Formats: sequence, structure tokens, C-alpha cells
Amino acid sequence: MNFKELIEKDREKRKGEKFQGTLMDYLEIIKKNPEICNLAHKRMYDLITKEGVEILDPEENIRVRKIYGNETIKSYNFFNKDFFGIDKTLIKLVNYFYSASMKGEEARQVLYLVGPVGSGKSSIVESLKKVVENSEAIYSLKGCPMREEPLHLIPKHLRKEFEKELGVEIEGDLCPVCRYRLKEEYHGEYEKFPVERTDFSIRSRKGIGVVPPVDPNNQDTSVLIGSVDISKMDLYSEDDPRIFSLNGAFNVGNRGLVEFIEVFKNDVEYLHTIITATQEKSIPSPGKGAMIYFDGVIVAHSNEAEWNKFKSDHTNEAILDRIVKIEVPYCLELNEEKKIYEKILRKSNFKTHIAPHTIDVAAMFAILSRLTPSNKVDLLTKLKIYNGEEIVEKGTTKKIDISELREEAGLGEGMSGISTRFIIKAIDNAISESKCDCINPLSVMESMIKSVKDLDTSEDERKKYLAFLQDNIRKEYNKILEKEITKAFIQSFREQAESLFNNYLDHAESYVNKTKIKDKATGEQLDPDEKFMRSIEEQIGISDSSAKGFRSDVTSYMFYLVRKGAKIDYTSYEPLKEAIEKKLTYSVREMSRIITKSRVRDKEQNEKYNAMVEEMKRNGYCYECCDVILKYAANNLWKD
Repeated sequence: MNFKELIEKDREKRKGEKFQGTLMDYLEIIKKNPEICNLAHKRMYDLITKEGVEILDPEENIRVRKIYGNETIKSYNFFNKDFFGIDKTLIKLVNYFYSASMKGEEARQVLYLVGPVGSGKSSIVESLKKVVENSEAIYSLKGCPMREEPLHLIPKHLRKEFEKELGVEIEGDLCPVCRYRLKEEYHGEYEKFPVERTDFSIRSRKGIGVVPPVDPNNQDTSVLIGSVDISKMDLYSEDDPRIFSLNGAFNVGNRGLVEFIEVFKNDVEYLHTIITATQEKSIPSPGKGAMIYFDGVIVAHSNEAEWNKFKSDHTNEAILDRIVKIEVPYCLELNEEKKIYEKILRKSNFKTHIAPHTIDVAAMFAILSRLTPSNKVDLLTKLKIYNGEEIVEKGTTKKIDISELREEAGLGEGMSGISTRFIIKAIDNAISESKCDCINPLSVMESMIKSVKDLDTSEDERKKYLAFLQDNIRKEYNKILEKEITKAFIQSFREQAESLFNNYLDHAESYVNKTKIKDKATGEQLDPDEKFMRSIEEQIGISDSSAKGFRSDVTSYMFYLVRKGAKIDYTSYEPLKEAIEKKLTYSVREMSRIITKSRVRDKEQNEKYNAMVEEMKRNGYCYECCDVILKYAANNLWKD
């Protein structure tokens, strides 16, 4: 690469993007593109939605229907790469910006994100700041400390005519500095006032202001609204704008965004500026100056304990009335929680091999800790329902309304439990302690157990978490592993499963319709094979008296899928899928036990064992984790 050429090309491009003209030039630009003078909330809404919105219709998306019922969910491409399992939170967030962009009441409200540590509040705000920073440059009055909209130059008595001609609405007034310059430097000839093009920058404090928690003993409002330059007070009077240093967070964040980090760690008096910045869209000048127009998105965030403490004080009502609160809970969907860890691990420099189901058990623990116990189902079943999975009980799909579980849990579900950071640190520790470049579900479970023992929490909470890891999750993993080894052991597992499925479907359909089955080899007309059907149905506890109903359910469901044009395979109907997999598992259980436990194998056993290992390696295992997993299976599965 020719670096000099690259640098010069970029420099020329930036020169071409620069603009310097007057208000008259700017008016011509607005005629061609009225959107360039949009207010901050409208600009933010457009930035989010321009990347695309996908409507997830429950009629067409089975997973959405299982998790959200008949509710239509909007998925925003802007958030899709970084945020998982908080769809409703993001929908509320975008709805806020939509309403504010339409100049609804939200345009005069603070966007406040509340949630437990590590739920993604700061990450959401960072994404908003980043999109502002990378957005199109705006036009502003040259030399204005507020980088304000040039249309503020238009006198109020002429604004209606200008608005009609330009197709825009003009809101706001000149800041004291520009008002002084207009009068003294340009003698009131506002059409000659210079206009420039300016971008946004977090580092350079251009359009993005950040307010960290301030020491309660040293809370100076200059952090918010700027200050008076004492060195100039001998030269100018107290109300002269030339003594102002408008470099506070609200001055900096005008036309962009102002972030309040851990907002309620500050004294309430310090936050009073928020009241005028939202409701009146103006902030005080430092010293004795007039109020200054402010147009910006104000985003604040903190944890729930601080929010509860703040709202319990009735003297804070004025600020509370100007807040749109959006809860950012932990993710409660297993598949989405896994995506969070995978994203974080991809961004790290770790090159360690991760065995199948390692991330699953970590995510499972996190979600179990966040769920509210239910009187209807156990927590592991609840986890699966929240993940959109079918629950099979006694041969039928257990009908549990997810909305009833959510209603039973109440609004606080997902606002406490194990954080994402805790899990990632446990995974990092497992990687660091690994003797080879590989981690597996067993090593991560061990790492999480150690981390829980060191966790600063109550003894009851610690015991609950350890029970999840040592009992619920380990048992669930054993089931997964048994199925995994079975699939690896049986050559062409899927083909055999499909064969069983098709045979069962033929016999069940014949049984239900009271017809004969034609033998493909001999052409004979045969009765449905009752013994064969029962050998599958018994795997999921279907009694003789229930068999007829189960067969009717299977055939009618398959007919329904055919009518909808859906593809049919052995996984189509969850109860039948489970029965077929259990039958295949049972058929090789004894052989699997012999092969995994045998220290000395004969030639045939050795060939089968090696074939099983190769299949597992094709399914994502490496030699090291395969060895560990099979030794664990030998000691913990298929015990006599």
C-alpha cells in the first residue's frame, strides 16, 4: 500500500467536505435538502432506522410466536450485531425517539435507562454516541461555542415567511455570544454571518457531552453550563458575553447528545439544570447572562437501587416528571445469551478451542439465576419455554402459556441475577487455567463453581447458585452428552432417525385411516405394526390407552404442515422427535457403555470407537476435549 498516496487522498477528501459560506449560501442548501436542519431527536431516529427495520410477524415466525405470542416484534438492524435478547427494550427506545422526533412530549424528556450491572445500559448509550459521531456533519454558525443552527439568525417576525419558503420549522434563539457578534461585528446584517460545516467527536467534545458522577462536596454547575472567565472580568462587564466560557456538557452536547453516567449519584440540586433543558429547552448562562436555547438528546443511566432511592424522595418530583424510564433487564433467552458471549469472545485475542455446549452451560447458569421461581414449572423447564422450545410431557407437547409465566413472575424478572461480566470472567479463567488450548463444559462449570464460592453474596444465594451448577445444569448436560455420543456412535444418525420417522408415519397413518400397508419388497398388504409403533411411543411414556390419540395427533399435525407447504422431517413434531432420539439412544446404550469404558478393545470395538471419535471431531470437538468428554461419559453415563 502506498501510504503517502492514502494520506493525501484522505486529506483532499476532507478539504472537499469543508464548507464556508454565509447564511445566504446555507439557505440555498436547505432549499435542496430541508432535512439538514432537523432537530437532534429527529436526526437520532433517522440514524437508527436508516439501517433497516425487520417486522417479525408471529404468523410467519414460529419462534416469535412462541416467545411473544401474537405480538408483532420489530427488529432494528442498527442494534442487531451487538444486542441480543432485549428486543422489547430496544423497541421502547426507538419508540421514544420516534415520539420525540415528532415533537411529542418525549422531545422534552430525559431518556433514562435503568437495569442491573452488566445488562447493556452503557453499551446502548455508547452505540448512540458512536452513531452520532459517525453521522453526517451539520451546518453551524462559525465560531459559535454552541455550534448552533444558522436559522436562529432569522428574526422572529420573518420566520413564518422563511418557514413557508424553505419547508422547515425554525425553533430556537441565538446564544449570547452570537447575538453580541451579530450586533458588534456584522452590525445586524445577519445574512452576512459566516456558516461552516462541522462534524461530531467524542474525544474533541464536539456535539457529544458526558457528565460523570461528581464528588457531592465539589459539585460545580460549570461542568454542565460552562463558567465565567475570571481573567476577562477586568476587561468586560459581568453581563458581557465575551467573559463566558461555554464549555459545559450541555454547551458541548447541543445539537447532539449529553450522557449522564450513574446520574443519581449526584446531588439533586446539581441536576436542576435538567429541568429547564428538557421542559423549556434552555439552559442557564454562567454568571448573569440570559437563558440559552438547547437542542439535544439527554440520556441518563444508573442501577435500580439508585433509581429506587431517588424516586422515594417526593422532593424529586420535578425531575421524575421529566424522565422516560426504560428498563434494560438481563437477557432471558438462552440462544440470545449465547450470542452475547460469542460476540465478546470474538472481540478478544483468545485463540482457544471451545468445545460444543461450553457456551450453552455458561448461558444456562446465567439465565437460571435471573428467573423468578414459578409454581407452574421448574426453573429449567421455564428456561426452555422462554427460549421458545417445545416442552414434552407424557407424550404430548405441554401447553404452558409463556405470558402466564411472565405475569406470575412480575415486572422485576431479569433485573437481578448473575451478570454477563461474571460469566465472561469465569470463561476467561477457564481459558487461562487450561493446560491445552481448549476449554469444555466441564472446565467452565468448574470455573463457575470457583467463582460462585468467591462471590460477595448471601450464603443462601451462594447455595442456590451452586445447586444450579452441581445439580440442574450437570444433569441437563449429561442428557445432552448422552445424545451427542449416541449420534456420533451411530453412523448416519439422521438417516436412521428419518427412516424410523417415515416408517412410524406410514404405520400411524394406516392405523388411523384403518387401511393396509403395502410391503415395498414383497408387495404384500400388511396390517400396521403395533409392536413397532409401541416401541417408539413407550420411549416418552405413552400408555396403551393414549396411543390412539397420539397417532391421531401426529398424522393431523403432519397434514397441517403439508397444507402450509412446510418441510416434514423427524424433527417436525417435538414429542415424536424425542421418542425417536430416545429409541436410537436406547438401542446403542449398552454398546456405547462397553466402548467408552473398555480399556482393552478388540479390533471391531476399536474401529467403532475410532469412528465415533472422528464423528465427534467433525461435530466440533478437538482431540483433547474429545478425550476429556469421553472419559467423563465413561464415569458418569450409563451407570449400572
